Amino acid sequence: MSLASWFRWNEPPSRISQRSPTEMVVETLMMELSWQIKQAEKQQRERENEYRKIKTGVDYGWLVSYPKHNYDISQGERLQLEDMCSKIHPSYCGPVIVRFRQVVAEYEPEAQEVSRLFRSVLQEAAEKIKEEEEAKKLARQWNTKNRTSLSLATFKSRSRISPFISDIKTISEDVERGTQPTRRVWSMPEFRNTK
Repeated sequence: MSLASWFRWNEPPSRISQRSPTEMVVETLMMELSWQIKQAEKQQRERENEYRKIKTGVDYGWLVSYPKHNYDISQGERLQLEDMCSKIHPSYCGPVIVRFRQVVAEYEPEAQEVSRLFRSVLQEAAEKIKEEEEAKKLARQWNTKNRTSLSLATFKSRSRISPFISDIKTISEDVERGTQPTRRVWSMPEFRNTK
């Protein structure tokens, strides 16, 4: 019996993740939200310590032990945010995170305000995705209109090449019916003497 059978080295590596891209986007964005909430709590505690230090003149921060995570969003709000995250295309996950970090750095929110900022970033991304989809739809419609107009243009150009052979009735035919048909050379334009 070989050692390889004990350690299963000969088996092909299994697929790392069986989750769909949407589930991975939701998980990634929600992890980013929880991390930003923790960072906001940490900054809030640091501001409070600085305020106490200035107020009392003494630093007792080394005596205080804080819980690791105080604030948590409600279950209903979490479900709403997860639903909004599921509408984000995987290609927008990175830009949404970058935008969220920019907004958090700009506003320096408290822990309670982070989820509202996250919601606004998700809404902004969803609107941008919707606008791009509408632009693609219009581009597709424009391309199909151009194809049909090109086919009509080729049809019209065919009718211009030999107008006397076609079955299209024109006003000039009605006018010419009253006159005698004259023989002319086709390479030259027809000139008539008007008296």
